[in-house]
Amino acid sequence: MSSFRPLIAICGTTGVGKSKLAIELARALSQCPRGQAPWQGAKVINADSMQVYAGLDVLTNKVPLHEREGVEHLLMDFKRPGEQYIVGQWVQAAMDLIDDMHRRREIPIVVGGTSYWIQHLLFPGRLAGEEVSSSPPADRMSLEIQQALDTLPPHLLDLWNDLPQEATLVYSAGAGLHMHNLLTALDPVVAARWHWKDTRKVIRCLNIIKDTGKRPSDIFDEQYDSLCFWLYSDPEVLKPRLDSRVDAMLEQGLLDEVRALIDISNDNADKPQPEDVDFTQGIYQSIGYREFYAYLTNPHATAEDLAKAVEDMKTSTRQYAKRQVQWIRNQLRPVVEGSDQSEHQARLYLLDATGEWKRGVGRVVANDFLENRPMRDPCSLSETAQKVLSTGRKALSPTAVLEARRKRTCTVCSIDPDKPVMINESDWDVHVRTRSHKRLIEREERLKKIAYYKGLRAAGKARVEGEGEREEGDR
Repeated sequence: MSSFRPLIAICGTTGVGKSKLAIELARALSQCPRGQAPWQGAKVINADSMQVYAGLDVLTNKVPLHEREGVEHLLMDFKRPGEQYIVGQWVQAAMDLIDDMHRRREIPIVVGGTSYWIQHLLFPGRLAGEEVSSSPPADRMSLEIQQALDTLPPHLLDLWNDLPQEATLVYSAGAGLHMHNLLTALDPVVAARWHWKDTRKVIRCLNIIKDTGKRPSDIFDEQYDSLCFWLYSDPEVLKPRLDSRVDAMLEQGLLDEVRALIDISNDNADKPQPEDVDFTQGIYQSIGYREFYAYLTNPHATAEDLAKAVEDMKTSTRQYAKRQVQWIRNQLRPVVEGSDQSEHQARLYLLDATGEWKRGVGRVVANDFLENRPMRDPCSLSETAQKVLSTGRKALSPTAVLEARRKRTCTVCSIDPDKPVMINESDWDVHVRTRSHKRLIEREERLKKIAYYKGLRAAGKARVEGEGEREEGDR
């Protein structure tokens, strides 16, 4: 039991009932007879980047207190609207809570629409620099890293000692290649994943090594035993549901909350012009603030302006839901399905939220997971699960993903040694058939032939001259 680190995560678009499922599961787990189950109770950990802020319940779509049915919700309502709160801070706070809950034999249920946060919690240790606050000091490097550091040539050691924290810095071609060589020396597996021109990603990996003391390729195994529910709704059914949700938010006092947020913003700075407002920080990113800001700050706003703001919010909500699906499909799902060979496994199950999902399905799957029973095929839960999950499945281990994306240097096309041409291993066969590659091969063959014939001519000339010298000597 000590090696089993269970975590249930619930993700999906806005408006599909994530919180409802979380509460249903938490109540079911809390009703298990004491002493008859290894896990006693459950709590919900919020994974919505906007719901960490106090107040603004309508704007951030929080579940009303009376609908939580006594289930404790953590990491919610604890930040002031003007504060910044980033993913690394949340990951560390969530991990601390999960460790405490495991000691109490409680199940953490992580729920929210910020799938980026959930992904970095399920697979910890992937963030670099200031995003992670729990990084070990540099003198706690792993033995493998320390041995690699001890054998670095001076120019790479200088790079390591002056490693930049800002991954957005621009480097010359030569410096970028040296940075990649440094990563290759410290973690060849992950270095093979990136082209030497991917300076930002290379620096990020190096910062992970410096901040965690571990190789990024080794961190793949540091994860929870995770059961992830993806609540999915057919887009054509979800769109009108989201529009109705915006209408309901307006009836519940959305505009009053946006006014209050504008007042908070104005209290923290000189009153800005609409075009100068930063809508990319903290709570000010929430859908609804940007859309209604101009309307609420314009003393001459008309009914048409209000109608446009409402329609803009509905459009933004639909676009956000689409981005949420794309992240889960293209980012979270491949990583979850690729963890099958890790010490701690992760599983993904899609629940069809187009209508009302079959009550109890989530509980049955959760019980199988927690009681270590054989898990059913995720595609077997519904026709929608079969359709969505059987498309583009990538059941690869993280290491296998790295291997599949390994870069290979083309010596033919690498004319400048400071700018080697690197090609994905999977694209190699295509590359060698390209016209440019073939032209360079033909050019190389011509140069070899020219050198060969020049050598023959030189040898023939030397032979003739030698024979002439011998004839002169005979005379």
